[in-house]
Amino acid sequence: MYFPTDYNEILNRIDKIDPVKYAQTRNHISGDVTYLSPYISRGVISVKQLLDVVFAKGYNKIESEKFIQELAWREYFQRIWQHLEDDMLDDIRHRYTGIKHRYIPTSLIEANTGIESIDKGIQNLQETGYMHNHLRMYTASIACNIAKSDWQMPAQWLYYHLLDGDIASNICSWQWVAGSFSSKQYFCNQENINRYTGSKQQHTFLDKSYEELTVMEIPTELTGTTSFKLTTPLPEKVLPELDNTLPLHIYTSYNLDPLWRQNVKANRILLLEPSHFKQFPVSEKVLNFIIDLSKNIEGLQIFAGEVNEIAGLQKFPAIYSKEHPATNHFPGIKDERDWLFPEIKGFYNSFFSFWKKCKPYIQTNEKKLAQLLRA
Repeated sequence: MYFPTDYNEILNRIDKIDPVKYAQTRNHISGDVTYLSPYISRGVISVKQLLDVVFAKGYNKIESEKFIQELAWREYFQRIWQHLEDDMLDDIRHRYTGIKHRYIPTSLIEANTGIESIDKGIQNLQETGYMHNHLRMYTASIACNIAKSDWQMPAQWLYYHLLDGDIASNICSWQWVAGSFSSKQYFCNQENINRYTGSKQQHTFLDKSYEELTVMEIPTELTGTTSFKLTTPLPEKVLPELDNTLPLHIYTSYNLDPLWRQNVKANRILLLEPSHFKQFPVSEKVLNFIIDLSKNIEGLQIFAGEVNEIAGLQKFPAIYSKEHPATNHFPGIKDERDWLFPEIKGFYNSFFSFWKKCKPYIQTNEKKLAQLLRA
């Protein structure tokens, strides 16, 4: 799968959204998904922007509900991070017994599990930086619930490779599969994998009933484990040339919106903090993708340093960034993100309790856009 970084090409991809086909086929590996997740995660576009496009194209809330619900999952995870802060990085609700180790199965990172669709998906991830959401769930289930790994190291490995790496979505999704942020663990069997990937494989360690999977011993294909140390090859630290008479606009790998404050004359920095990437490392492929997306922002300078290393930080008339849990320590004014449901905040114990609160606002958004289009 090709992921362009030119802003106009991204807008063209947005224009092709079909929420009806998406709802019908999204669980299939070859389904009509949007391939927009890297641009949402990196803050190039927003979930609110996608909702507006869908309604502007004439789709109603009934036709669009499944698509909107999937956007809301992402927002739900962000609200969890906002509320829990660093506590999200550990088991959110409870810890399942049966965990045998804190490593990752070697066969997973080597794409050699023997499950053909999973191995192809991992190879594709390493080559392109993308993995279909259903394959992510399968992979997490194999790692946590079949190989009985603690979720943290496998989650870090997946995040490292993802162009659409979203800390909240990644961590909460792994915990949902592992059962530490859900009422039960998620299991997949070979029949389910065949159904949604189009494969016909049989006689694998997953070719069993769900009842058998929950009590089986770790299969030999997953007994070998490994650990790793992941690093991000950040650019050389070069101090940017700044005009202290102008405001400072700070962009990050989660805010690469070329329209954000675009008409304001200002210093613009893409801040790549080593402390952040030490805690949440990404691959060279992901970093290059981030940097290429930043080229849509005119006059942007890249600084691979900490925020407090920016020269003359106290001298700027104003400092602006976008609100994000990863940048709570930034000084200055934090602009609100374009939330899908800005009215719904705080912690909800499940997505569907969150979604129940959100649903009444879908029609409100639809009516607001209709009024704007008529104006």
